[in-house]
This record gives sequence, structure tokens and C-alpha cells, in this order.
Amino acid sequence: MKHSLALIAATAWIFVAAPARADDIEDAQAVIESQIEAFLREDAAAAYAHAAPGIQRMYPNPDLFFEMVKRGYAPVFRPGNFAFGKAKPASDGKTIVQEVLIGGTKGKDDWTAVYVLEKQDNGEFRINGVHMLKSQAPQI
Repeated sequence: MKHSLALIAATAWIFVAAPARADDIEDAQAVIESQIEAFLREDAAAAYAHAAPGIQRMYPNPDLFFEMVKRGYAPVFRPGNFAFGKAKPASDGKTIVQEVLIGGTKGKDDWTAVYVLEKQDNGEFRINGVHMLKSQAPQI
């Protein structure tokens, strides 16, 4: 019995500490896409639902969150178009860093948004932060 509990504990630890799988990256990308679509629909509640608990504590209601994104993350709020770039799971198995390449409206102001997503206890990913990088025009 003692060995069985040790085996169960060791097996459980492997699953908890396992790095993110390809499915995790797809799930994280689906969260990002869903949030951007919610911004485009002006659906504050749906966009807010994808924010991690720490972000929701900073912005305790969907309207405050929505206004913050509108003011500080306009390329994410109203992308001309977007595509997923590189994704990197962190060694903790719970965090994914995902690049999103954003084309500005009218072909101007291209950006790279670097999303940090955290897997919650229920297995769902939530967005814990976004860092915006202005893309430089290629030199010809």
C-alpha cells in the first residue's frame, strides 16, 4: 500500500510538471483568438472572461478591463489582421508565451503582441499579460 501511494504521487507529479503539449499551444491560441473576436464584437464580458485572475483583480469588472485595452492596446483591440507567430511553453508546464503578429488597419502600424498565458487549475488557459512591440519596416 505504501509503495502504491508513492507510485501514485510520483505519477501525479509527472503530469503536473510535464511541459506544455501541442494541444496546450492550440488551446492557448484559441483563447487569444476568442478574446480578439470579442473585442471586435464589442463584447466586454466575453473578452474579460479570458483574462487571468490577477488581471481581473486589477480591473474588477469587464468595462474597466475593456477601456484599459482600448486605450493601451489598440492594435489588439482593433487589429487589421493577425497571425500566430512563435509559441514557447515555459518549463513550468503551466505557462505559454505566444507571439501574435498584428497588421494595422490600412496596412500601417504593424505590431508583435507577446501574450503570456497561464493554465488554470481547471485546465483552461487565461491571458496573464500582453507586451506590445512595434514592428520595424524592412530596410531595402
